[in-house]
Amino acid sequence: MSAAADEPNTPGVGVPDRRETSRRTHARRPGAGARSPGEGSASDRSAGGSRAGTGNTSDSDQRPIRVVVAEDSYVIREFLTATLVSAPEVELVAVCTNGKELERAIETWDPDVVLTDIRMPPSGTDEGVRIAGALRHSRPDVGVVVLSQYAEPAYAVSLLEEGTGGRAYLIKERVRNRGELIGAIEAVADGGSVIDPMIVDVLIEARSRATQSKLSQLTARERELLAEIAAGKSNGAIAESLVLTKRAVEKHVNSIFAKLDLPETQDVSRRVKATLIFLSEEGSDIPT
Repeated sequence: MSAAADEPNTPGVGVPDRRETSRRTHARRPGAGARSPGEGSASDRSAGGSRAGTGNTSDSDQRPIRVVVAEDSYVIREFLTATLVSAPEVELVAVCTNGKELERAIETWDPDVVLTDIRMPPSGTDEGVRIAGALRHSRPDVGVVVLSQYAEPAYAVSLLEEGTGGRAYLIKERVRNRGELIGAIEAVADGGSVIDPMIVDVLIEARSRATQSKLSQLTARERELLAEIAAGKSNGAIAESLVLTKRAVEKHVNSIFAKLDLPETQDVSRRVKATLIFLSEEGSDIPT
């Protein structure tokens, strides 16, 4: 199923008539390069130009931003659709319900901006962020606005680790403000970025915790061994897993205990306490 919506009779939802779309001007960001839309004649494409500033800056030269929406929640999807359909600044070309539909819609409609949820079927994990990362390389001129239910620093870092240009990360509860949503779309279409203040706060807090963490004293190899300890493995099993000698594992383990300030006592198992420190600061993602 190519980019489609639940309600085919709802204006602006689903895949528009391609004959109609082929007559519309295709919007581009400044410096994005001349990439033609999936449909339309050469005269259509040459008439479009870039959306802003190729020597002509009059209002008549401002072109709508072509947007594809991907959101698995029906309520939020309908809200986004209604908001974008009523906005003269954008042209909603497709609405999708999952990651597979979104990938096909990008190929079919060649959008300027993708507005996507982070978690969608089929996996329900990080489809939106993964697709944004792939677009960095396959279509670097496409802007991406990612919507999240919560402030999740790991996803924010993944989205922005190769640069903030053309990327926005917004909390869903804040997109009720039409101006903020359209402003974010316009920003990424022009190569800019918008990061929700809540995300910035969470990232700063996470960085502060990491700086103060006892685990920050460990080397990369020691952190790797500590993860194995947290998984309940013996020194022998760790040696086999990491291709080390048992003697090397013992030396690393003793160094870990020393750096975590875990002296040998009769009433507390250092391995258990080291595991608790690891789980409290790194979460529950341990190797199995």
